[in-house]
Amino acid sequence: MELVTDAVRKSNIDGSASSIYGMPVDAHNPFYLDLYRKSVQNPVAFWEELGHLLDWDRPWEQVLDNSNSPFTKWYVGGYLNACYNAVDRHILAGRGDQVALIHDSPLTETVRKVTYQELYDQVVLLAGGLAKLGVSKGDRVVIYMPLIPETIIAMLAIVRLGAVHSVVFGGFAARELCSRIEHVEPKLVIAANAGVEPGKVVPYLDILHSAINMSRWKPPQRNIIFMREQVASDILDDKLDVLWSTVQGMADANHPVTCVPIEANDPLYILYTSGTTDKPKGVLRTIGGHLVALMYTLKVIYGIKPGDTWWAASDMGWVVGHSYICYGPLCLGATSVMYEGKPDRTPDPGQYFRIIDQYKVCGIFSVPTSFRVIRRADPEISYGRQYCMKSLRAIFIAGEHCDYETKAWIEKTFKVPVLNHWWQTETGSAITATCLGLKHNLSPPMYSTGLPLVGYDVKILKKDGTEALPSELGRIVLKLPLPPGNMATLYRNDELFRKLYFQKFPGYYDTMDAGYKDGRGYVFVTARDDDVINVAGHRLSTSSLEDAVLRHPDVVDVAVFGVPEPTKGQVPLCLYIPVETCKKTDAKLSAEIIKLIRDIVGPIAAFRLITSVNSLPRTRSGKTMRKAMADFARNERVVLPATIDDASVFSEIRRALQHLGYAMSAPDPIVAKLLD
Repeated sequence: MELVTDAVRKSNIDGSASSIYGMPVDAHNPFYLDLYRKSVQNPVAFWEELGHLLDWDRPWEQVLDNSNSPFTKWYVGGYLNACYNAVDRHILAGRGDQVALIHDSPLTETVRKVTYQELYDQVVLLAGGLAKLGVSKGDRVVIYMPLIPETIIAMLAIVRLGAVHSVVFGGFAARELCSRIEHVEPKLVIAANAGVEPGKVVPYLDILHSAINMSRWKPPQRNIIFMREQVASDILDDKLDVLWSTVQGMADANHPVTCVPIEANDPLYILYTSGTTDKPKGVLRTIGGHLVALMYTLKVIYGIKPGDTWWAASDMGWVVGHSYICYGPLCLGATSVMYEGKPDRTPDPGQYFRIIDQYKVCGIFSVPTSFRVIRRADPEISYGRQYCMKSLRAIFIAGEHCDYETKAWIEKTFKVPVLNHWWQTETGSAITATCLGLKHNLSPPMYSTGLPLVGYDVKILKKDGTEALPSELGRIVLKLPLPPGNMATLYRNDELFRKLYFQKFPGYYDTMDAGYKDGRGYVFVTARDDDVINVAGHRLSTSSLEDAVLRHPDVVDVAVFGVPEPTKGQVPLCLYIPVETCKKTDAKLSAEIIKLIRDIVGPIAAFRLITSVNSLPRTRSGKTMRKAMADFARNERVVLPATIDDASVFSEIRRALQHLGYAMSAPDPIVAKLLD
């Protein structure tokens, strides 16, 4: 496959070339190739048609305005409301009795089913109360709540008024919450009094009070507090707080507040990227193009139809929750599952199976770690075997690399395709995917994240800006203009937006991920570019080394990261978790893994630093904290984000690293919440 030069691109337009944007025409379904070509060559016509997936108060005057790149605008002059598209129109279509949200919480032993009519009733009351408190178009409101229906009710009530929400992940402590309050300057904060984790209650109300106390910005209105009485009983401070029910009671029931139309390029929400401990980086998403992209991707990637039950196993504090727990499924008219629990211990490893069977889930979106946890806790599926999986069509994974052994186990266990795809908080939905609705081959190449989604012209560039050859590792970039749904800018920081994402490769969005394309146009995301290890001038991906380690049948999880070495500059260090039934000594199993790496990767990897551990540090969204471990190994001070699942694992990480000659003088990591 040759590179897509101007001459080749011209022949593609004429239809005479053997490839379309680097994808051989005989390797993919013509239906997808035709759509893809149209989306890249004539984005105006392509996205104009899809704009009609939504209901508009006023039609757009211009589909695409790219006169001020990279600040691209879509559906210019069109007015709509997100709440109307997510709730009102389904009721007007006679579907108010359909279940919109299923909240299943083994942590509180409760299940709630909220219909579209009930959702409307609750949203209208809260929006009416917010209006009485002075919340109006363009105002910002911070939401600090766990994974409960009221979080979505709050989001929809805010956007019903044309205001802008900023949801803060409930795992963040006071300092992180404070930084976001200071940056977004909300009119008020909506919070729950408490969250719940296995074995503990998270005191949201106390954290909120601490955050506002230390904040330079004091919201002019009192905090609205939803009381979770079954979790914790709290006494409100009348000077600071007002009950959710009291605010709803302020609404005029005889004159429900109507949806405020806003222009398609006005803000829908501000979402701060995870793990931020210094200056906040707030992704600002506009309404029109984003909702179009979400409805379209739910259909063509995930194969979800109105009335289907869909489960995105994430949290409302992350982009997945915004896109595919709230706005995507609700705008489509599907049923969205909200699971407040763990894969393995609330109360057992059969919960994913139970949810699928009990609610007839058609599709799941999760991180590979969730399935690794189930596999480790119950490899024989003794808990899950009793449940029926017939409703399930596919499982979609993202957020971290998925090794072949885990993918094969999921497919064998759930008996559906396991489809990897790749996207970022900044993009709001997938960049590459294997799409159920685009007639893609459901057996893509091993480790691939799929084909470019319609609208995305994906390139692999070398450091000098020239295009890489097929299978040559480089930086993954996206040719401008970006399709609808991507972030519009960074809130209050257009300069950083331009510098961070567009300066290095002019004319492209820099994903800051490393990867390559194969000869058929499939994209392989190997790692964040800074996760590539440079061993004596040879660039090795951490994910490729981890894949090789996980081929050993006695290994269930692994993390590989680079550490300094005087001769080679860097060498890989491997920490792995054995299966619980493994009887081999650490020395024997480690020796077997080293031999395996030499056979698969070769001696070039210089793979000798290896030992076992019982746990690896991860965030609550399931991402392995490789950089934190690498910094710790180099004796650097490590500040862990408040989203870490269990900071105590670093005691064992220290012992393991010191056994290998690293972290000999490393200070104890500090969890961000302890800085309060």
